[in-house]
Amino acid sequence: MASSMLPPPATLGYAMSHRHNRKRIRVIKKILLSLGALLLVLAVALGINTARKGSQQMVVAPLAPITVDEAGAATRLGEAVRLKTISSRDDAKLNADQFLAFHALLQARFPKVHAALKRETVADLSLLYTWEGTDPKAKPIMLLAHQDVVPVAPGTEGDWQVDPFSGLVKDGFVWGRGSWDDKGNLMSQLEAVEMLLASGYKPARTVYLAYGADEEVAGARGATKIAALLKERKVQLDFVIDEGLLVLDGVMPGIKQPTALIGVAEKGYMSVVLKMSATPGHSSMPPKQGTSAIAMMSAALKRLDDEQLPAGIRGVASEMFDTLAPEMGGFSRVALSNLWLFGPVVQKQFEAAGSTNAMIRTTTALTIVNAGNKENVLPGRAEATVNFRILPGDTKEQVMQHVRAKVSAAVPGDKFELFALPGAVDASKVAPTDSAQYKVLNKTIREIFPDALVAPGLMVAGTDSIHYGDISDHIFKFSPVRANPEDLKRFHGTNERLSTGNYADAIRFYHRLITETVAAQAK
Repeated sequence: MASSMLPPPATLGYAMSHRHNRKRIRVIKKILLSLGALLLVLAVALGINTARKGSQQMVVAPLAPITVDEAGAATRLGEAVRLKTISSRDDAKLNADQFLAFHALLQARFPKVHAALKRETVADLSLLYTWEGTDPKAKPIMLLAHQDVVPVAPGTEGDWQVDPFSGLVKDGFVWGRGSWDDKGNLMSQLEAVEMLLASGYKPARTVYLAYGADEEVAGARGATKIAALLKERKVQLDFVIDEGLLVLDGVMPGIKQPTALIGVAEKGYMSVVLKMSATPGHSSMPPKQGTSAIAMMSAALKRLDDEQLPAGIRGVASEMFDTLAPEMGGFSRVALSNLWLFGPVVQKQFEAAGSTNAMIRTTTALTIVNAGNKENVLPGRAEATVNFRILPGDTKEQVMQHVRAKVSAAVPGDKFELFALPGAVDASKVAPTDSAQYKVLNKTIREIFPDALVAPGLMVAGTDSIHYGDISDHIFKFSPVRANPEDLKRFHGTNERLSTGNYADAIRFYHRLITETVAAQAK
């Protein structure tokens, strides 16, 4: 009788399954509620963290533009461009007549500068001007630029809209090689000083102007010698500004406003030569696959290119993103304000483009390869040069260890040799952005370019200022020039030009910077 009171097996199974499903549904609901709560907490945290990072832009009243003889200044810059001051790493006397003619032009066009300032010639062609201040206790400042220019790439002369060394003032631009890099900076500095002298201005602190003649070939004869001379004289510079980053318009992703990036550090420079050895022979009887000099070199270079030094959003890049994040909109602002979560995504995006990848890693560039001299002969030697731009925090020694490890993994150790070319330098010191010196520069930029945001940045190319690290802790790389994506293609390229309005603003910038820096007496 008892067994007849039990539910049928099918009914019992259904009841058990139903209870199990309800239990499973309750568990799923708890998990979903927990996930929802976690997502809500995460969203709130992201929102709070994003909102807390308000604008870091200095509030500055726009400065009424001073009157500049724009046409006359443009004409004088054009005269400077006509002189072919192309430098050479190996021949110190190359185009010496052009450099000397440039010196004479400066003396003729800036008579007040040459009457009031002491001018010294260093290593034959480089120039050092000293504008003595009235307060001997005040630390001096320095403005840098360079006289030399890069040559025009052979075969591209016909691609220019004007002769590359015409210095023509046309359609609101000064055209020609050096109009932007770097005679525009050099001449605008002298224009500003000439104007200040004409007004009767006398600086409290000493102002140095240093113009190397070989920056484009690493500055070993110019900037290096000037820096050594000042160090010998026990000069410590409070503030140094050299060419560098720009007022970028339409270049920075996610930002509508122009962005003035101040280079607070400069990447180091190192070129490593790699040599492979193999048995030479006839191409009709090639050796075992992968053992020829060219094959081994190819394997080594591919390994170096594929397995580069690690990237990371740190140091200067991190500070730049932190400064610019509040000025962005949408997801860009959220991501850059919360790199603790979105760092890998942001890093991957920056690694995808050459210009941004250079900001977050020591870069590897395969630049020269030489092997063989006849199509039916297997060469016994292959040689290549690999250029590295070293991120602050990495060192030359680490780069060399990296190269040796990667090449060793690709080819036998007895088949290769490697060495660094002369002139290798580690990255510069990082100039502090919480200093009075940085704030003066920030303020001046905001006064002259009131529509621009200001942020620290990393100079990925080389400048003369890297040689002044022993005599100043506050070295900045910034050119007061507006540039859009189209302009950037002209840098060291075809149809280099500088707008006359842009050039007038550069003169105003240096005019204001000298008076502001001197007045601030930054310590």
